[in-house]
Amino acid sequence: MDTFDAGAGSILRQPKAVWATAGASVVAFMGIGLVDPILPSIAEGLDANASQVSLLFTSYFLITALAMLVTGFVSSRIGGRKTLLLGLAFVVVFAGLAGTSDTVGQLVGYRAGWGLGNALFVSTALAVIVGAAAGGSAAAILLYESALGLGMACGPLVGALLGDASWRYPFFGTAFLMAIGFLCIAVFLKEQPKPARRTSLLDPVRALGHGGLASAAVSAFFYNYTFFTVLAFTPFVLNMTPYKSGAVFFAWGVLLAVFSVLVAPRMQRRFGSLKVLGGSLVLLAADVLVLGYGDHTTAIVCTVLSGAFIGVNNTVYTELALGVSDAPRPVASAGYNFVRWFAAAAAPYFAPKIEEWTDIHVPFVVAAVTAVLGAVVVLVRRRALTHQAQELEPAHATEDSVTVFAD
Repeated sequence: MDTFDAGAGSILRQPKAVWATAGASVVAFMGIGLVDPILPSIAEGLDANASQVSLLFTSYFLITALAMLVTGFVSSRIGGRKTLLLGLAFVVVFAGLAGTSDTVGQLVGYRAGWGLGNALFVSTALAVIVGAAAGGSAAAILLYESALGLGMACGPLVGALLGDASWRYPFFGTAFLMAIGFLCIAVFLKEQPKPARRTSLLDPVRALGHGGLASAAVSAFFYNYTFFTVLAFTPFVLNMTPYKSGAVFFAWGVLLAVFSVLVAPRMQRRFGSLKVLGGSLVLLAADVLVLGYGDHTTAIVCTVLSGAFIGVNNTVYTELALGVSDAPRPVASAGYNFVRWFAAAAAPYFAPKIEEWTDIHVPFVVAAVTAVLGAVVVLVRRRALTHQAQELEPAHATEDSVTVFAD
C-alpha cells in the first residue's frame, strides 16, 4: 500500500485550523499563476513590452527570496498565527493596490509588496500544516502539495475569467479571496506554540552549510529557472486570448496537482526518490526543448505536459528540503527557498531578454539546459541526498537502489 492510500483517511480528517490554512494556501498559490493568461492584456493595457511585464514575476520572487531570511525571524517572535495574518494582510493590501496601477512601474512595485506577504504566509503555512495536521508529516506534505497544485491550476483559470473583462479584476479578486482567508485563519487557527529558540536572520544561511540541503537547494535553483520560463514566458509564445491561455494553464495545473499528490508518491516507492527526480528533470528538459521548436499545437501540448514533470519535482524537492538535514523544518525550508526563488526571479527577466538578443527558440534551450543541470547536481551529490531518499524508500531498499542513475 502506498503512502497516499495509507494516509488518505488522515488527509481528509483534519482540524478546522488545518483546512483554513490549506484553503488560504490555495489562494496564495493562485496568485503565482493568476497573471499568466493576462500578461499580454497587461502589456497592451499599460503600453508595455514583454520584458517590462515579466518584471511582475521578477519583483515578486526576488522579494520572496529575500524575505525567506526574515520569515523565521518574525514567526519565532510573534508566533505562527500572527505571521500568517500579517502575510495575508500584506497580500490583501498590495493585490488590491495592484489593480489600481496606472503604470508598469507601479504594478511591479505592488507585486513586490505582494511577494513579501506571500513569503510570510507560504513559508509559515507549511510549518503550521505540518505541526497541526493529523497523520504525520507525510500527510501534511501531501495536503500542502494538494493546496499548491489546486492553487496553481485555479490561478490561470480565475485570471482568465476575471481578466477577460479587465486585467485589473484578477488583482481585486485575489485581494477579496485573501481577505476571506484572513478571516478563516483569525477564527479557526489558535496561536501556535513559539519555538524554544528564536530564529536569527542568518540561521537559514547557516542551515545551507549542510551538504544535503545545499545540494537540494542548488538543484532546485536550476529546476526553478526551467519551471518559471514555462510559467512566465510561454504565454507570450502562445499568444492566445485570456480564455484560451487560461484553459491551457488550467490543464497544466491539473496535471501538476495530480502528479504531485497521486503519482509522485507511487513512483518514489517503486523507483526511489532520486531516480524519480533525476528522470523527471531530464524528461522536463526534453519537453521544454520540443516546446521551443515545435509548432503552435505542439507548444500547447508540451506546455500542458510539463505540468506532470513539475508536479513530480515539486513533491520530491519539498520532501528533500524538509528531511535531508537536521535543521528545524522552518529553518531548512527558509534556507532552501532563499536559494531556489532567486531562479524564479531570474527566469521571467532573462527569458524575454534572451529572445531579444537571439530568437524565440533560445530561451527554451537555456531552460532545457538548466533542467539537465538540476539532474546533474542530483547525480553528483546523490550521496549527500541519500539519507532522506532512504527514508522515502520501501524497507528493503538499499543504498544503491536509491541513488539516481546508480545503475
